[in-house]
Amino acid sequence: MVKNVSYDVVVVGGGLAGLCAAVASARNGKSTCLVHNRPVLGGNSSSEIRVTPHGAAAFHAYARETGIISELLIQERAQNHEEIFENGWTNSIWDVVQYDLVQQTENLTLYLNTDFQKVIMHNERNIKAVEATVQNAEIELQIAGEIFVDCTGDGIVAHSAGCESRMGSEGRDEFNEPHAPEIPSGDVMGSSIHFKTKRLDYPVPFEVPEWAIHYEDASFFYENGRPPKEERGGYWWLEIGVPFHTIHENEEIRHELTRHALGVWDWMKNKDPKMKELTKNYALDWIGQVPGKRESRRIMGQYLMTEHDPQQCTVFEDEVGFGGWFIDLHTPGGLLAQHSEPASGEDYNTFTEYAVKSYAGPYGVPLRCLIAKDVDNLMMAGRNVSVTHAALGTVRVMGTTALLGQAVGTAAAIALRQNILISNLSQNVVHTIQQQLLRDGCFLLNSKNEDPEDLALQARVTSSSDALEYGAGPNDLGFHQGLSIWKDQPQYTDIELKTRRGQLIAVGADQIDTITLCLSNHTASIQQLDIELLGVRDIWDYRIEELPVILKTRVDVPIGEQQWVDIPTNLHGLNVGTFMRLDVLPNPQVSWPIAGKIITGHMASYQIGENKMRRFGSGHTLSYKITPGQPCYPAQNITNGVTRPAGFTNLWKSESTQGLPQWITLSWDQEVEIETIELTFPGHLIRELHAYSPFYRDPQCPKDYAIEAFIDGKWQLFLQIVDNYQRRRSHQLANAIRTNRLRVNVTATNGDPSAQIYEIRCYGVGNEC
Repeated sequence: MVKNVSYDVVVVGGGLAGLCAAVASARNGKSTCLVHNRPVLGGNSSSEIRVTPHGAAAFHAYARETGIISELLIQERAQNHEEIFENGWTNSIWDVVQYDLVQQTENLTLYLNTDFQKVIMHNERNIKAVEATVQNAEIELQIAGEIFVDCTGDGIVAHSAGCESRMGSEGRDEFNEPHAPEIPSGDVMGSSIHFKTKRLDYPVPFEVPEWAIHYEDASFFYENGRPPKEERGGYWWLEIGVPFHTIHENEEIRHELTRHALGVWDWMKNKDPKMKELTKNYALDWIGQVPGKRESRRIMGQYLMTEHDPQQCTVFEDEVGFGGWFIDLHTPGGLLAQHSEPASGEDYNTFTEYAVKSYAGPYGVPLRCLIAKDVDNLMMAGRNVSVTHAALGTVRVMGTTALLGQAVGTAAAIALRQNILISNLSQNVVHTIQQQLLRDGCFLLNSKNEDPEDLALQARVTSSSDALEYGAGPNDLGFHQGLSIWKDQPQYTDIELKTRRGQLIAVGADQIDTITLCLSNHTASIQQLDIELLGVRDIWDYRIEELPVILKTRVDVPIGEQQWVDIPTNLHGLNVGTFMRLDVLPNPQVSWPIAGKIITGHMASYQIGENKMRRFGSGHTLSYKITPGQPCYPAQNITNGVTRPAGFTNLWKSESTQGLPQWITLSWDQEVEIETIELTFPGHLIRELHAYSPFYRDPQCPKDYAIEAFIDGKWQLFLQIVDNYQRRRSHQLANAIRTNRLRVNVTATNGDPSAQIYEIRCYGVGNEC
């Protein structure tokens, strides 16, 4: 049977990039179809492969990806009973969360178990349709479209359309990339499968099949970056690529990975002197049979992103997404090579030359990387975008590719709405795309809300109370937001001042009298510490040199544990609405303990290189106090256009001692007509997915709230929301209201004593999202 169908936007590939592209296009009003060759969505993150979605928040606090991917991950944590371990522990709840979103999305048609076959060209620069086959249904589809999006990973749509692509490693001479090999080659990163184990109440034997790999040498694991230290499974280094071709020999790779995975479990269960006892009561519960692929074709776009861009945080006028994973280039061959990934071989020591040069971001990604240079109506998102092999080391992770997917879906819809070629976008159109991405919950490093239709930007903002920030000590209680930390990597939690340590402090007033640090002196004599107070561009400004020096001083640290030491600052004329960083220079005889709570935006860092700091802990705050208390969470923050800590806290937070309810009000000089109200709440920003516990609901996020308008001389209730846990909520009122005052009243949170909101937007009739 042959079926001919037609859509505005055709997305091929249902991984996270393709899913976000399709949902974004449909939400922006265009008929869209999503074609995927597997029975479940999510690609490498699905329950078939079970790779945990990683992203920028693994290395940069408050750099979690938001937008559609955030909705999905928040929903998964809220309703899933199972913890998210590093790899191998994704269950079918995640599949259903994605499927549910697709089914709820108007204008979106899903074709699962459907194999792309070829493109039909209208001319050499324009795709007319794609042909696909529905598995086990004897149905051939011919899917016509206006814009096509290749999210297949292997770039098979673009390849079929004749687009130029690259595959392999560029040599050092071509772009002078620090991670590039001296000689170019066909080397690519390999594919992985994972396994999961289950703990039982009794010893469980395991007999490896004869055809599996039989490991005998402990040095293969413990001296070459493959430590089998986790009895639950989930090893990313179960990886094979070269000498196999990651596209044409995918089945050979799958078989070899299965042989090796069973052999690794046999080593752990029956031979490893460190793991035999730990795994005694563990049974093999699941083993993947679909390789999770890291690299194959990269389609050439209008711009080729090199490693220099993430390393130098290049600012692009057409930035539509961001990343922040490190330059993570796995050793070609994987298990067939002598050594594993270099960082693992160094036990993830963050002070090595390799680690310092690999730490990157947060950085922007330009739209031009996502537009094919050879075909006028083709875009791409995922690991097949226009980047070099070295740049792919950071761009390829799924949190980043999901953002790029939402960007291309949004761009496609806007281009069609304005009847212009996606290959010929003016900067004005790019600005429209950026503004729509911000409205839809995304974050861009170098853009803020400037939407002329947003009535909130014209309003005065007042609140019931605004919190003052006084800092926190080691015994102050607060919400750590359910975050786990890297307990096996002491550089993230070691409180001894072995290297320079920095603490961000938000400047809410132009005066600071005193900053007090909680310090421990482990010796029998007074110790001295050198202190520098530096101006920073934003919370991710990791420089040490070239920063404006606000203060330099030296303090004595008395003998004893957790002594409060004053740093007389007496500063006036400070730049309000910014962050500064208080750096304590090394003295390993002194410790600076972590505070008992995380203060929003006030993360700490430590020095890893000559001119580079790195996030400390999981976005933790070090113990300090400040006088006077800083008014760094004013109500006015909700209309400053930024929806997370960056250059400032950008958050309204009520005074915790006053309890709930707490409210925030928008006031206009004249009545305005409002039909749509959009809210952005805090939560799920500090760390990536696997740091959050089952059934997690972020305590900072408002749970119950009401939207009220002042009409006919009194406040009238128009909307009552209960049991919320999502970060972004859009409410379209049944009937537009005319008012000169609108109030959001937070009556309960998911645990935090303060009401907190990042942004409120208001739109008139016809401006619903």
